[in-house]
Amino acid sequence: MSEIREVSGEPGNFRVKVLKKPRYIQPEKCTGCGDCAKVCPVNLENGFEQGMARRKATFRRYAQAIPGAFAIDKYDRSPCTQACPNHVNAHAYVALTAEGRYPEAMEVILRTLPLPGVLGRICPHPCESSCRRGQVDEPVSICAIKRFVADQVDVTELPVPQISRRDEKVAVIGAGPAGLTAAHFLARDGYGVTVFEALPVAGGMLRVGIPDYRLPPSVLEKEVRAITRLGVEIRYNTVLGRDITLDGLFADGYKAVYLAIGAHASLKLGVPGEDAPGVIHGVDFLRQVNLKELTRVQGRVAVVGGGDVAIDAARCALRLGADEVTILYRRSRREMPARDNEIEDALAEGVQIQYLTAPQEVITRDGRVAGIRCIRMELGEPDQSGRRRPVPVPGSEFVVDAQYVVPAIGQAPDSLFLSSNGISLGRKGTIETDPVTFATNIPGIFAGGDAQSGPWIAIGAVAQGREAAISISRYLRGEDMREGRDGPEVSQENFLPIPKGIETRPREHMPVLDMARRKVGFDEVERGLTEEQAKSEASKCLSCMACCECLQCVSACKAEAVDHGMTEELVTLDVGAIIAAPGFKPFDPRTLDTYAYSKLPNVVTSMEFERLLSASGPTMGHLVRPSDHREPRKVAWLQCVGSRDIHHCDHPYCSAVCCMYAIKEAVIAKEHSGGNLDTTIFFMDMRTHGKDFERYFNRAKEEHGVRFQRSRVHSVEPVPGTDDLEITYATEQGSMKRETFDMVVLSVGLETTQPIRELADQLGIALNTNRFSETTSFDPVVSSRPGVFVCGAFQSPKDIPQSVVEASAAASAAGAFLASARGTLVREKETPPQIDVVGERPRVGVFVCHCGINISGVVDVPAVRDYAATLPYVEYVADNLYTCSQDTQVVLKKVIREHNLNRIVVAACTPRTHEPLFQETMAEAGLNKYLFEMANIRNQDSWVHASNPEMATEKAKDLVRMAVAKVALLEPLQEPELSVTQSALVIGGGVAGMAAAKAIADQGYPVHLVEKTDRLGGQALSLYKTWKGELIQPYVKDLAAAMTEHPRITVHLSADITQVEGFVGNFRTTVESASGSEVIEHGIAVVAKGGKGWTPNEYLYGQDPRVLVHQDLDRRFIARDPGLKEVQSAVFIQCVGSREPGRPHCSRVCCSHSVESALELKKINPDCDIYILYRDLRTYGERELLYQEARRSGIVFVRYSLENKPRVEVADGKLRVTVIDHVLQRPVVFTPDLVTLANAIVSDDNEVLGQYFKVPVNDEGFFVEAHAKLRPVDFATDGVFVCGLAHYPKPIDESIAQAQAAASRACTILAKKTIQFSGTVAGTNQFFCSSCGTCVSICPYSAPQFNAKGKAEINAALCKGCGLCVASCRSGAIRLAGFDDAQIFRVIDSI
Repeated sequence: MSEIREVSGEPGNFRVKVLKKPRYIQPEKCTGCGDCAKVCPVNLENGFEQGMARRKATFRRYAQAIPGAFAIDKYDRSPCTQACPNHVNAHAYVALTAEGRYPEAMEVILRTLPLPGVLGRICPHPCESSCRRGQVDEPVSICAIKRFVADQVDVTELPVPQISRRDEKVAVIGAGPAGLTAAHFLARDGYGVTVFEALPVAGGMLRVGIPDYRLPPSVLEKEVRAITRLGVEIRYNTVLGRDITLDGLFADGYKAVYLAIGAHASLKLGVPGEDAPGVIHGVDFLRQVNLKELTRVQGRVAVVGGGDVAIDAARCALRLGADEVTILYRRSRREMPARDNEIEDALAEGVQIQYLTAPQEVITRDGRVAGIRCIRMELGEPDQSGRRRPVPVPGSEFVVDAQYVVPAIGQAPDSLFLSSNGISLGRKGTIETDPVTFATNIPGIFAGGDAQSGPWIAIGAVAQGREAAISISRYLRGEDMREGRDGPEVSQENFLPIPKGIETRPREHMPVLDMARRKVGFDEVERGLTEEQAKSEASKCLSCMACCECLQCVSACKAEAVDHGMTEELVTLDVGAIIAAPGFKPFDPRTLDTYAYSKLPNVVTSMEFERLLSASGPTMGHLVRPSDHREPRKVAWLQCVGSRDIHHCDHPYCSAVCCMYAIKEAVIAKEHSGGNLDTTIFFMDMRTHGKDFERYFNRAKEEHGVRFQRSRVHSVEPVPGTDDLEITYATEQGSMKRETFDMVVLSVGLETTQPIRELADQLGIALNTNRFSETTSFDPVVSSRPGVFVCGAFQSPKDIPQSVVEASAAASAAGAFLASARGTLVREKETPPQIDVVGERPRVGVFVCHCGINISGVVDVPAVRDYAATLPYVEYVADNLYTCSQDTQVVLKKVIREHNLNRIVVAACTPRTHEPLFQETMAEAGLNKYLFEMANIRNQDSWVHASNPEMATEKAKDLVRMAVAKVALLEPLQEPELSVTQSALVIGGGVAGMAAAKAIADQGYPVHLVEKTDRLGGQALSLYKTWKGELIQPYVKDLAAAMTEHPRITVHLSADITQVEGFVGNFRTTVESASGSEVIEHGIAVVAKGGKGWTPNEYLYGQDPRVLVHQDLDRRFIARDPGLKEVQSAVFIQCVGSREPGRPHCSRVCCSHSVESALELKKINPDCDIYILYRDLRTYGERELLYQEARRSGIVFVRYSLENKPRVEVADGKLRVTVIDHVLQRPVVFTPDLVTLANAIVSDDNEVLGQYFKVPVNDEGFFVEAHAKLRPVDFATDGVFVCGLAHYPKPIDESIAQAQAAASRACTILAKKTIQFSGTVAGTNQFFCSSCGTCVSICPYSAPQFNAKGKAEINAALCKGCGLCVASCRSGAIRLAGFDDAQIFRVIDSI
């Protein structure tokens, strides 16, 4: 939740300014319980679930997120709240209303507004004018929802808050909205408040200026009573200047006075006859009506004005019996200031409105009003208000008959008397105050409402009353009244984006009183929303701010972790190097109309489908299609959506990952559906170029039945009357075919985002034409700016293994850059002292994991949990959605302490992956990490017995019972510690080996580089250019020179390894060379032994000099062979020796190499005809641009199949190549001058070296890493690492990155002076040892050795705890710690 704002400085001394965004939940306090999310009323689109599920504004990004603390998603203040003069949190009360939580909604309203029922009826709701829902259909009826809440919750029945009373008293003059609001909040702050009101009723203009049919007195009176319950006293009929004075109030002990006397004086028309009987000004007219002083009106009434007062007076006159009511307004309807709905209501009730009419004289007869002379107006130029100025039309005078004239053209404060008290007044009689504090020029006197602002809306007066209360409280406390209140207004424009494709819905309207009843009485016209209407209308809220700040989470959080006061923090970091790994964004297919992604719900992206398959996804791993939640029977994947496309998205590159994830998704989908699912992948080229990817591709076809159809689909069409989808495609034979599917998955590619590009600008690093980071093949993680390194998909599109490799490579490059500062800022992790539990009764805690639905989808987890509680020694049980998540680790530590547990059992999945995590948690809780046992109820249970939940549940109980039985007998184990030899051995002097050696040496460690030949360089000595066009030979020459010149590197040429002893941190390797035998002591080893090109036994290779392999052609390029200019026709044949039954792997580099070589031939001889015969063209990633360049250059690509391989013959002294055209199904013959074979890369006899270091090789002879994705350069044998062709075929840039990654991993060991070994190791009882030697011969790690007495001893550093020696020892002399006989027999007895 941070972003880079600025990067300055030089390499080694960067200054980075980071904007740390607030989480609003303190991670160090959050327990991850999720109570905050449960009470959050805001439902948002879940981005992690690709919009297929909803989440709360208070959320954890995903179940296993790190840190596991929740966070609150918050944007700028919602427009509705911002537009309200009082900033009433409409967003919050609307969100709570949508969930039917009306008391909570009322609590939110009362924070800023003590008159919700009143304002819910009469407010002109500026909030709705700013509602962004209006961009979709119509604004949310916010005001009506507020009224609904007020009608549902009786404020007089709410608990009175606890108030700490203070001694100071405050006098409030006027019981209008400003005065009542100030009194409310001052009373909440503990002050004694007395309100002095001149009228016999409270409410000011709310009570005497708004008719009952709009605001029933009972509503106002109830809310006034709620205010008086706080201790506020209201004294009626008390007039300032007559009954009380300002000086007298201070003399009576009031420490502050708030003037809220309103604006009750009417403005005059300024025409003759205005003072005649029958002329009643609008404010006076409404006051008499509301106080029941005027109960009957006879005759005609003319109302002058166009505001709300004019409308209200006209409608009241009708209700009081007037024969006819006419409103005279001098402008047009468009300029009329009254609210549209009020105007419409008046017209509906029979009020007549004459526009462009101005009064000239009140006509009297017999001393009373008889009419009003008017003149027609026309609109001229705009005046200061922006409205067009009305101009009289000469000769248009006329008379309107009337017995009453009600001028309603405005009002003003009656405040002149205040000037005698020294209070400054404005030109129009308003009280002058500080615009922020509302303090007058007299200390202790404040003012607000219409008396200060002039006539304004009620919510504005409420806002001023609340602000004045803050100022008065600060004044009385001696605090700065302006602090934090007079800063510049921050622009509020960063809102949650409006969801695309949102459904339009009509605005809910309140039912109204029927017209017959409206005309004869003052019953309330608008009856209020029904509950169904209110919840429906509230549910339309777009949650512009995300979090609505309802603060329900604050109340719910028992850990007091929620802090809405957190603010952005600009942090300055002084760093020496920067690693940029901002990732990527999946391509958005909405721009591709032909796939109808936005219109057809069953067309989903691969990311969405991934979430559907996930156990923690929106359907908990149950595969259903979005439209009707029916299980699909046929699913199609369309490849290259947003990749390899320059027509629709300007993404010419291949995204490199899509083919493999589509295959994976198809296989998993079939597994989830029990195999009853037809899956088809439509593709152009199947790019399974990674290690074991081709093998997985073959398994998908042959074992899982995934269908692969080579075709690029143009469009997806709906099947009328169904939710099914139809695809029309061309077969490989060129015929058109239609097929119906239940779902279509778009395999979307990778792209950088605008924020990522902006980050690149801030970092000052260059991007290439595809907007990925610019790097070179020889420095694959070094950006264009020294000291800034890059990795992952930001460097170029790539999969997880290569991203992990590059991450370590970038760390290595940065580590070398910062080597001189190593260790200067290291902080040791502190763990509590270990609790001694020896001799204690076992107290076992059992945690059973749901693992999403991986386990709980089959196993009855609660039943297993409850069963565990019945087992001996079990003191605590719990079940968790993900026991491996960070929040569960926090809970586990807490439970260990609270329940005094001394042993733990976790029933979950994959001990190899998760056991270290749980052991670390135990150590942090003070327990020995070996007092732990895992029951694997996923791999060994739910996955095995998926079709029999009952059996799976019983087996889970068995596994838990066995684990509890064993853990009760476990004893604490200690981990031995040994010193580390801080030097390295690198085996292999090719590019990978040299790069690894240099990376380690540059970090300050001595390196021995062993090469079996007499020259450094390996296979790179035969290579011409990289795929980017960089010359390889100069680089290899410079790198080799660096090896011999580097002060920390010792090179051993023509050398072989003959023996390896020792273990991580303490290896002893014997190297034989021409100069003799040498024993090298080293802490780690990097295996970079390389590979070799396969020697073809087909296509006339070795029989005709015109048939070459890649390396042969590259050597001719290097030598600038003039004979290449004479080549008029050339054929390249791909997959020679690769992707065949004996060698199923793809050699990864061949397609790019052939295309690069073909382009080089074109440069030498532009007229040369070149043909590339391929099976799948695998120019992955940005190498795709080479393929496109080749096609533009006229190079022809012809596809062939494994069953119809090309034939190479000699006829009449000429080469002849025959291939079957896949469309025509007819042979095509070429007569080239040159044939180049893309021969496979194979391993170079790795078994012997593998045995030395106890590391495995696969069926094809390549070394096997510890984990394909998570540990791609580590071996299972600690301290030994792999890189380059010894691992798998790869291009030079990836070999260098992997070498640097291996160096990085190696340095994590070399940087330590000591290293600890596992406590789960075997040991011998020398008394029982028979010296048979079985353990010595059987151990794959050479841990047992004979000592001087001829007895077997086990080297704990070499022992991996596999137990082979224990099982093979016939004399029973060997025991494995943690797996002693008693423990094993206890487990057996528990079956």
